[in-house]
Amino acid sequence: MKKEHKIATIGKDSIAKELGICPGDVLVSVCGREVEDIFDYQYLIHEEEITILIRKPDGEEWEFEIEKDYEEDLGMEFENGLMDAYKSCRNQCIFCFIDQMPKGMRDTLYFKDDDSRLSFLQGNYVTLTNMKDSDIERIIHYHLEPINISVHTTNPLLRCKMLNNRFAGDALKKMERLREAGVLMNGQIVLCKGINDGGELEESIRTLTEYAPSMRSLSVVPAGLTKYRKGLYPLKPFTREDAREVIAVIQKWQKSCMERFGMHFVHAGDEWYLLAGMKVPEEETYDGYLQLENGVGMMRLLENEFTDALQKAAPDAVRSRRITAATGMLAAPLIKALGERLREKFPQVSIEVIPIRNDFFGEQITVSGLLTGQDLIRQLKGRDLGEKLLLPCNLLRSGEEVFLDDVTLTELKNALQVPVDIVKSSGQDLVNAFLG
Repeated sequence: MKKEHKIATIGKDSIAKELGICPGDVLVSVCGREVEDIFDYQYLIHEEEITILIRKPDGEEWEFEIEKDYEEDLGMEFENGLMDAYKSCRNQCIFCFIDQMPKGMRDTLYFKDDDSRLSFLQGNYVTLTNMKDSDIERIIHYHLEPINISVHTTNPLLRCKMLNNRFAGDALKKMERLREAGVLMNGQIVLCKGINDGGELEESIRTLTEYAPSMRSLSVVPAGLTKYRKGLYPLKPFTREDAREVIAVIQKWQKSCMERFGMHFVHAGDEWYLLAGMKVPEEETYDGYLQLENGVGMMRLLENEFTDALQKAAPDAVRSRRITAATGMLAAPLIKALGERLREKFPQVSIEVIPIRNDFFGEQITVSGLLTGQDLIRQLKGRDLGEKLLLPCNLLRSGEEVFLDDVTLTELKNALQVPVDIVKSSGQDLVNAFLG
């Protein structure tokens, strides 16, 4: 069955607009070839002379011969941005967060993606287990990079156990093909206590350093454990002492990698430092924040940006105000410290930082991005929140004013009877929000 690529929007003053192509039309082919996905499409339309076949809603087909500048876009956006079905994960990882979610949430939260194209487009991590040779060839052909890979362990037998997939060990061999082709990679290890830590972690780091510099970075993050683990593999949370041991291993390898490659290569997620009660490293340790979206270096970047923004803020432009900031248990100490620093310069600004306990998923989940609207309402209702409540932007579904549990921002405001500001992720945004 041929894929249908229905056009959603047409750009103003675009080639497609001039040709009379409209939303609702279907792209049939480019230069006589069926388009598999967005990468095929972008590759095929790069040339200066192309032919496209469009099918109108009444079934009539229009063929256009187009002359344009090299790599000039046609101005068509499609209903499915990937122009193909998303590839789902076939593994049953012992630490999978989706398997630890309660029933009754929106369907999209239960979809497990394992699509290398989303790795390139959105920074998602892939296990390589459902990739065919043709998928690897497409990555190499289109030079899709960086590819983010969930490695977890380089021990083939242990990886089969952790992913509950008998092919998971062999899948690691695909990294070798990517390295040989010069495709840039980032690696990730989700650490499970007593499983892939200790000596296994040391060996995984050692093995993956051999992939540098094609593998630019390796992050080590703790497995997130919710209270909904009944019937799942018995995993235990890491302690403060465990976190310090993990950091010690990583720091040892960072020193070695700096001597060998001139980069730190392996990085601990921010959660390790907060759990260990240790200060996050300085900016140069993060090699340019290559895994920022994976929670590696976010705290350091926020603090540095906040410091720069605070130095530039003019004292005479700030009025007296009292506000509240709510965030996850993990980030709350840092946000509180930043608020206190701001008040030293602006004593007329009173900031209360309230750490929100994650009752929905369980107290082991401490990151702000997994807080729900109902937990915010329960723990903040009835409190004097001042003139405004500040919340981090990662609490809301991307592009919408909806929390993870489908509570809306309007419902939250009505329940708390206070104006709410959603604060973007930069330090400058935080200073602006504090100062109003």
